[in-house]
Amino acid sequence: MTQTSTILNAVVPVCGVMGLGVFIRKLNWLTEEADNSLMRVCVNVLLPCLILDKSLGNPALSQPSNLLLAPLIGFLLIGVGMLIAFWASPLHGLREPVGKRTFALTVGMHNYGYVPLPLALLLFDQATTGVLFLHIIGVEMAMWTLGVMLLSGGNIGRDWRKLINAPLLAIVLAVALNALGWNTSVPQVVGTVLHWLGGCAIPLALILISAIMADHLGEFHSANGWRVISSAVFLRIGLLPVLFLILVRVIPMTEEHQRVLMLEAAMPTAVFPIKLAKLYKGDPATAMRAVLSTAVVSPVTIPLWIKFGIRFVGL
Repeated sequence: MTQTSTILNAVVPVCGVMGLGVFIRKLNWLTEEADNSLMRVCVNVLLPCLILDKSLGNPALSQPSNLLLAPLIGFLLIGVGMLIAFWASPLHGLREPVGKRTFALTVGMHNYGYVPLPLALLLFDQATTGVLFLHIIGVEMAMWTLGVMLLSGGNIGRDWRKLINAPLLAIVLAVALNALGWNTSVPQVVGTVLHWLGGCAIPLALILISAIMADHLGEFHSANGWRVISSAVFLRIGLLPVLFLILVRVIPMTEEHQRVLMLEAAMPTAVFPIKLAKLYKGDPATAMRAVLSTAVVSPVTIPLWIKFGIRFVGL
């Protein structure tokens, strides 16, 4: 099997499941009222089970460089991405401070979890997935500190407490059990339950994310915000991936960490900034245009960036 077909065999199923989410939303089989409860189950139950299933006994979580560098780089990449997007006023043409801040948050936030997770599992191995979980810690920290400060004008408030969540606790528990050598003491029946429930996390999350995006398709009018759309695609899909890949070449890191950053470089914007824009009185329309425009081109650009990244990094 060629490298191209391997990448496509990983990307196409992800796009297919997301397409299914859009389809069942249009049929009203998955209603908007069910989104919050299902997402809570996914984040608080299924994702922690996936983390424990893939992290217990994972050798990559025993390496100090991964434990320290992966969250740190995840945090810094979000901060630098927001800063670059904030400086991009001549590109997107937004004049209101609220619009500028919302654009900076949305474009600076790559899709860091539910899209790269299945790609890491399909293209690489369990060790890479473990480092991806560590990267997610840094991204979450940046979102709930730098991101909230950006939207709210410098005030974090109490939202930093959202950093203490079930996925983070699952990662901490896995690292602790591995360090103490207790991961081998987990009963087989518990491991089976973790594996079953963890296997549900990715498909359910992809369906939910695509269903939520489908709700905004009717609001997406490119003629009303073509500069926002084009600049979001240029920055998130064109410029920022180069920054990720250069960082991989410059900073010494494990091969698993290199793979994670190569995958993250290929990602479109995250969907959650749309919700943050609503919560903190940002500009949801700007966030929606940036999210949808990068998502639309991502089925084509993700395989291209992954293929280029593998060659550029030398994986």
